[in-house]
Amino acid sequence: MVSDLVKIYSPYFKEEEVMKYTYNWLKEKGLDASYHRYHEKKVTNFRGVNVVGRLQGEDEGPIVLLNGHLDTVEICEGWTKDPLGAEVEGDRLYGVGALDMKAGCAAIMLAVEAFYNTVENFNGEILYTFVSDEEGPYGLGTDALILDGYTDYVDTAVVPEPSSSFSDKPFPCLCLGARGGWNYTVTFRGKSSHAASPEKGIDAISDAAKVLLELKKAKLVEDPKLGKGSIAVIEFKGGGAACSVADTASFTIFRHTVRGEDLSYLRREVEEAIQRAGIQSIATMTFRDAPHTDSGGFNPYTVSESNPYTKALKRSVEEAVGKAPEIAYFPSIGDFNSLGDRAKLPTYVFGPTGENFHSADEYVEIESVVKTAEIIYNYLKEVLT
Repeated sequence: MVSDLVKIYSPYFKEEEVMKYTYNWLKEKGLDASYHRYHEKKVTNFRGVNVVGRLQGEDEGPIVLLNGHLDTVEICEGWTKDPLGAEVEGDRLYGVGALDMKAGCAAIMLAVEAFYNTVENFNGEILYTFVSDEEGPYGLGTDALILDGYTDYVDTAVVPEPSSSFSDKPFPCLCLGARGGWNYTVTFRGKSSHAASPEKGIDAISDAAKVLLELKKAKLVEDPKLGKGSIAVIEFKGGGAACSVADTASFTIFRHTVRGEDLSYLRREVEEAIQRAGIQSIATMTFRDAPHTDSGGFNPYTVSESNPYTKALKRSVEEAVGKAPEIAYFPSIGDFNSLGDRAKLPTYVFGPTGENFHSADEYVEIESVVKTAEIIYNYLKEVLT
């Protein structure tokens, strides 16, 4: 199944074929499945599709959400394998999205099928969702699920992203939260002058560089669980007329955050860097445009180790692999942030292991996919029966 998914080209915004495969697979297994379509009108004008299904028990009980994304990043340079070939060498299956995160989606599918075929009586509900555009700019698939009320009555969520690989921990690794992340741009307006008389102008590029250097010195909040955030420059622009001092410049930052670093904190951080730099240009900071207020970025979140669902998932791991999982916190962002922060769900990141996500020769370790499916199955039995 992982091979079939990997062979389907499905970068974000181009997921129709992989969604059709998943829908048909679920239907062939006798499982509930339907298409959930959405339209983001403000920024992307993207018409997307998710696949959702439910297994309902005999009586009221917990509602467990299993969420995974079927889109991938675009194929990058440097592959020595066929990125859509699903080649197998030993315990490794290669392909774009094999690890991030078609293997995790396959684990959900296998676990739900096994539960459907082996568990006759249970209370509560399993809601399984396979979403689009997680790798895109706004996580529109899961965002649409939240906006359309799918998460309103859910009690807990599991997202089988490659937790071990991202956290640099051995499998099995259970992430009890994640850092957040925001994208913003600082724009500088200087004054042009002839390059022969630069002192008559205000060099926007130099001022941008000064602020950037001060910003990199900012004291970051240290969270006892999430560690520190990070400041990464992802774009720098500047220029003016030929043989002239640049009157415009800008840089764009991706700022990973921890608890306590909200939007007002980030604004203050930039303002203080501008003051320290002592520039002459006029500087303005703007966060990226977003479909709606809650989708501009991702807030950090954590789940307590004493939470009953945490304990149940840890027991499920131990039953499958014979040892307790390593506890970590996801260093980057994903749909789990939306579920853990916006939907207010105890959201766990636990998935297969491998290497080279978002890069050439990405692979997943096959045995870890099997174990992930077994652990999800154990967790569903633990919580619902």
